[in-house]
Amino acid sequence: MSGPAPEALAEPSRKAGRAWTAALSLGNGAIWAGWYGPLQILLAWQAAELAPPGTPKESVLAWVTGAGAVVSLVANPLFGALSDRTASRFGRRTPWIAAGAAGGAGALVLLAGAGSVPVMVLGWCLVQLTLNAAFAAITAAVPDRVPRGQRGAVGGWLGAAQILGVVAGTGLATVAGTVAAGYLACAGFVVLGTLPYVLAHRDPVLPAERRPALSLRILVAGFWISPRRHPDLGWAWLTRFLINLGNALALLYLLYYLRDVLHRPDPGGGVLVLTAVNGVTLLGTVVVGGLWSDRVGRRQPFVLWAGVIMTVATGLLAGWQTWPGALCAAALLGVGFGVFTSVDFALMTQVLPAAAHRGKDLGVINIANALPQVAAPALAAPVVHHLGGYRMLYALAAAVGLVGALLVRRIRGVA
Repeated sequence: MSGPAPEALAEPSRKAGRAWTAALSLGNGAIWAGWYGPLQILLAWQAAELAPPGTPKESVLAWVTGAGAVVSLVANPLFGALSDRTASRFGRRTPWIAAGAAGGAGALVLLAGAGSVPVMVLGWCLVQLTLNAAFAAITAAVPDRVPRGQRGAVGGWLGAAQILGVVAGTGLATVAGTVAAGYLACAGFVVLGTLPYVLAHRDPVLPAERRPALSLRILVAGFWISPRRHPDLGWAWLTRFLINLGNALALLYLLYYLRDVLHRPDPGGGVLVLTAVNGVTLLGTVVVGGLWSDRVGRRQPFVLWAGVIMTVATGLLAGWQTWPGALCAAALLGVGFGVFTSVDFALMTQVLPAAAHRGKDLGVINIANALPQVAAPALAAPVVHHLGGYRMLYALAAAVGLVGALLVRRIRGVA
């Protein structure tokens, strides 16, 4: 098509304002609260309550989280592709943020009333479906509106909001008093946190005549981005997948680790303390790491050393199985994951193939966040029960994360 690219498809040149960044970050944090209140606390307690006689609670939790992660694998790129093709007067991304947040809140309410494992599975799958619709749109808004030289900083603020959302979700789940009340509190937070962006900020409108064609064949084909044609994207995806897999292996059974290995009298409170420690150190590095990366114009060294620090942290859980060891691991993990969160996000936006399908491509990239949630339960349960217990689980997590960190050096187009 001839003519200049519309605003929705142009490479942004004007810096994003503070109010826009703050509202987008708040919405991002609210979505993560909706995910991690359940993942850190509520699903584990609910699995222990609803597990049928003779069925380990770990297996029930693995079924529920694994099924939800499978939904997430499909939902993120699907809704990213749909938002790429949305030509509403409210823009491409805002309608999906609003609908996804409202749907996610409704799904959390369903979980609050779940009385059986099948209803748990259904509710969590709906949470993943709807919140991924909102998350795909929020993620795609960054390359839509933020120039490349500012993406480390904006990625840092989004990362800060992410960990604050994790802390908020974990805190709400812990202090609510009951599993049902925890779900309801998370649902309310999701809605309230996304409203400022939805109500106060204009999203660039895609002209109907510039909307890409839509068919089932195109959607399905779009899920595959050839690593041969786009090798930098392939290596960046693999780096993100392996580091996130190591992180997922470390966090999946944290509640059970505190209860069954460290014998903490209040394991739920222990998770909250570790999450808070992790959050403090992450907040100390996530924005600074992104700004520093923008300033020096490099991404790879930050991702590499962040992954190494996270490997050391996970190794502590394997080799120093005490409460002080867990506190040190949480602090180090926050340092590494803070830098990784902001800088890896900026790196990813710089290997996208084209502006017309940023949402879909970022959705495919975000599979590297969701797929570890499928792989981690499948790997963790047999390791804990048959292959050496929690010490071996955390050693495996450290090794996987280190390999991911080293592979970032294979990227050629981003320094």
